[in-house]
Amino acid sequence: MGKREEQKRLKSMSFKRSDCAVACTLDLIGDKWTLLIVRDLFFGKSRYKEFQDSAEKIPTNILAGRLEKLKRAGLITKTPYQEKPVRYEYRLTETGRSLGPVLQTIINWADEQLPGICRPNTRKVEDHRQ
Repeated sequence: MGKREEQKRLKSMSFKRSDCAVACTLDLIGDKWTLLIVRDLFFGKSRYKEFQDSAEKIPTNILAGRLEKLKRAGLITKTPYQEKPVRYEYRLTETGRSLGPVLQTIINWADEQLPGICRPNTRKVEDHRQ
């Protein structure tokens, strides 16, 4: 799916509560879990079990819902990697990868403002923006 199609899909979704850019973005990625899934995708995770194994321990029902929401929004793709049973890999689309600078800014802000946090290897975020 090309960038134009991804943007069209985002515009057509009904998560918008106002025309405010911040509100619309928060409606898509501003819950407790979604940006953590995006972070994991940037850092190389692609399979359901890998997301489950993250330190935050996202509940399975929430993980499934957030992955579906990201797919519907055109931020990730879902591709089978195994047939019996069917299992999927998830990858960021071009639109999803465009969240890299947002994630990097959050990491930089936290590094400066929140003492004692663990700073991830942000080179991985920069690598995926290409």
